Amino acid sequence: MSHVPMFPGYLFLHHLMDKTSYTEVRKSAGLVSILGGTWERLATLPDSEIAGIQQVVRASLPVIPYPYLREGDRIRIARGPLAGVEGMFIRANPRKGLLVVSIDMLQRSIAVEVECTVVSAA
Repeated sequence: MSHVPMFPGYLFLHHLMDKTSYTEVRKSAGLVSILGGTWERLATLPDSEIAGIQQVVRASLPVIPYPYLREGDRIRIARGPLAGVEGMFIRANPRKGLLVVSIDMLQRSIAVEVECTVVSAA
């Protein structure tokens, strides 16, 4: 079993944050930024989202990275036979999404299903 971060580059802290605690966290080696800006306006995650992640971890099921995409997002294929192709993300089902590649001048498009794990935001 290989252990890799689910969300590389992020550390989640469950702590009542006051100015002193915030200052100590800011001193952490390798820290780039804290989401939210100031200690009085920190970004928070809903407890339900954290609980969902914890439940997935406890279930010991295989987890694969999945891009955070919304319908209408511009995307680029990262690998495979369509690597480098850009288009519009139209819809997703559990494993595939519909990529639309358009030729604006002709006002024509084509669509192809692609694995969502090989796309990224363009």
